[in-house]
Amino acid sequence: MPTLPLQTPVATDDATLVARAKHDRHAFALLYQRYVAAVYQYCYRRLGSKEEAEDATSQVFAQALSALPRLGEQPFRAWLFTIALHVVADVHRSRARLTTLPETEEQIDPELTPDQHLVAGEDGRFIRMLLTHLPAESRRLLELRLAGLTDIEIADVLGKSYGAVRVAQHRTVVRLRALQATIDERERGNA
Repeated sequence: MPTLPLQTPVATDDATLVARAKHDRHAFALLYQRYVAAVYQYCYRRLGSKEEAEDATSQVFAQALSALPRLGEQPFRAWLFTIALHVVADVHRSRARLTTLPETEEQIDPELTPDQHLVAGEDGRFIRMLLTHLPAESRRLLELRLAGLTDIEIADVLGKSYGAVRVAQHRTVVRLRALQATIDERERGNA
C-alpha cells in the first residue's frame, strides 16, 4: 500500500500566521485570504464605490505587508482595521480636495447576491441615512461593528478602552432608536 506524504499542518490562528508571514512573504497570502472580504466590505460601506473600495482594500493590504515586520503584540485583525480606518480617511480627505461633482445615484455592488442587493438597497440606504445623523466617532464605531469586529478589537482600532467602546456603543444604539422613532412618527403623521 502506498504511503501518503506527510503534510505540514496549516496554521489556523492569526498569531501563528503573522509569525510565519514576518519571515515568509508568501505566508501573508493566508492572512490576505482570511480578511480581504471583511476589509473590502468595510471600505465599501465607508466609501460607497466598488472601485474606491477595491483601491482602498489594495492599499490596506500593501501597507500591512510592508509594516508587518513592525507589528508587535497587537492582534492582527484590529491592527489591519486600524490601517483600513486610516486609508478610508485618506480617501475622504482626497475627495474633499477635489472639486465636488453633482452626486449621482448610489451604485450597488454588482457582485452581490439578490438577497444582498435587497439589504444594500432600501435597508442599506436607510441605515446609511441614519449613520449620517451620528457624530463621526459613533459612525466609525458602528461601521467597525458592521465589519464584524469585536468590542475589544474596536477598542484597539480606535485607541480607546473596552469600557469606553461599550458605553459609546450603548449611546449610539440609544441615539439610533430615538432617531428611528422620530422618523416613524413623521411617517405616521404623513399617512
